[in-house]
Amino acid sequence: MRKRMRIRWGRVLTLIAFLMIIVGGTIMYRENILKDKENATKKEEPSLNEEKENESNLSNQANVDLERAPSNHRDFQALEDGKYLTDNGYTLVIENGVASVDGHLIVNKTYSVPEDYLPKDPWEAVTLERCINCLEKEVMSAFQLMRGDATSIGLNIYIASGYRGYTYQEKLYNNYSAVSGIEKADTYSARPGHSEHQTGLCFDLNSVEDSFASTDEGKWIQENAYLYGFVIRYPKGKEDITGYQYESWHLRYVGEELAEELYNQGDWITLEEYYGISSSY
Repeated sequence: MRKRMRIRWGRVLTLIAFLMIIVGGTIMYRENILKDKENATKKEEPSLNEEKENESNLSNQANVDLERAPSNHRDFQALEDGKYLTDNGYTLVIENGVASVDGHLIVNKTYSVPEDYLPKDPWEAVTLERCINCLEKEVMSAFQLMRGDATSIGLNIYIASGYRGYTYQEKLYNNYSAVSGIEKADTYSARPGHSEHQTGLCFDLNSVEDSFASTDEGKWIQENAYLYGFVIRYPKGKEDITGYQYESWHLRYVGEELAEELYNQGDWITLEEYYGISSSY
């Protein structure tokens, strides 16, 4: 009897072992099939970098037929609304006589805004030719945050000049050119229609003098403005590019992402350099 039981148990164990071999083989087979499918999928689906490269190639192909962006204001005035290719491969859009790249308004010696241009969403409605609080809401919110942080460490920053209308800028520029001559005035004052102040996207801080750069406030702004979306619009050593002298007090709002790019670890890059656009009358 015991011998028969041993035989039966032996058969059972043999059967169990056999079934385990079959099941294990089936599992391995299925795993191999899944791996093959995953590998095939990886080969068929492009990686994120490949997708970006493909998108970039398509974009470049689409830009090939675009007319080149203007090299001076005379050329800009002759252009119709549409899309144009910058020297760095960006698409410059002109709509209603206003130029932008990546949604960022471009105003310099080449690109102007119409006489009746006003900030799109001002903190306060524009009723005067000069108004500190008539900047864009996003700009004012960012400034208030920056001013609060500066105040918390004992610094005092304030807006000395905000929005300036076309007519006010015209009078200002004419006064400067009468005193210094047109050539000299063009290095530190914008002609009417060419001033960023008309857009509500920029402002001048504190003393509006060269000495601001050496103050504690000026030094802090130099190293921290980008954290709030602001850039030193006319950096030191970039006069030949922007067409204007170094202005440590003149900040332009571009948003935190682009501001960090232009900050460039403290070696400021201009909008002209970054996008490959000109600034010339």
